[in-house]
Amino acid sequence: MLVLNVLAWIVISAVGAYGAATANGFLRLWQQWCIDYVPMMMLSSVLCLALLRWPTLFASRRNVIGLFIVVIVLFPPLQWLYLDWVRNSDAISLQSVYQARLRMRRFSWFVTGATFAIIVAIGNWRLARARELALEQQRMLALRAQLEPHFIFNALNAISALVREGDKAVSLQGISRLSDLLRYALSASLRDAVRLGEELQFVHDYTGLQRLRYGERLHIAIDCGDPQLHDVLCPPLLLQPLIENALRHDLDCHQGRSDIRVQIARQAEVLLLTVSNPVNSQAPANPGTGLGLKNTRERLALFNPAATLLAERRGDRFYAEVQLPCD
Repeated sequence: MLVLNVLAWIVISAVGAYGAATANGFLRLWQQWCIDYVPMMMLSSVLCLALLRWPTLFASRRNVIGLFIVVIVLFPPLQWLYLDWVRNSDAISLQSVYQARLRMRRFSWFVTGATFAIIVAIGNWRLARARELALEQQRMLALRAQLEPHFIFNALNAISALVREGDKAVSLQGISRLSDLLRYALSASLRDAVRLGEELQFVHDYTGLQRLRYGERLHIAIDCGDPQLHDVLCPPLLLQPLIENALRHDLDCHQGRSDIRVQIARQAEVLLLTVSNPVNSQAPANPGTGLGLKNTRERLALFNPAATLLAERRGDRFYAEVQLPCD
């Protein structure tokens, strides 16, 4: 921030010197402008350091007004002393300082006020941005706190179904798979983003657990033709709620074989993830909380404001389509 501050004043000096320069006089004028603007550079640097040290310094109107009064009272005399010193080799006197004050133009007052206003605006913007990021982080943590129990509940529900069937070997295998799933879910929840390849492996393990419950009825086709897409970053536990939603509205509504399709492709700079399942109009509706899709939509918005989740019925199939901008 301090480096940008110094560079800004150098550029301002160059622009001012260029506008006032005559032939072959630019460098001399630029040097003079830089020397004259040293007080302004020091003032803005002090304000920047104060902003870095006390981020909430400009948060209240009282602080802003008080600091502005201090700057207006103390800075101009110091600036006049400096200008009198650099422009006159003789000793500094009250008379010379008074004459320097008379030579001060309204533009100098404007520059002082504008410099203060810009630093205050930057400080308030940084503070607002920090608060916004903190709020988004808290919302993300709250959404993850909702998602993890939701996932655990549904996974345990699958295990309980195996236990009720009385197959101890399959039940123990399901518990082993569940421990692996929980290990990934807990570790991924601590990260803001994971590789798509990790998500696909998690989906493979999750469907393996569900296959113990549904057997050969469970059929999921995953189409991700481009291996490079495995390195694309996405929110953790992105696909699992979509597949869980497809299972709820497909296999849980009939006794036949499922036809769940997962398609992953890239169009320009957008990653498309589509999960679809058939809709049986004759089967009774399977009510749910709707938490999975709602939670996923909100997490996508926090991960990337341009990301979207579209859930709709098209013909005899239901589609959940994620559009995630990727670099």
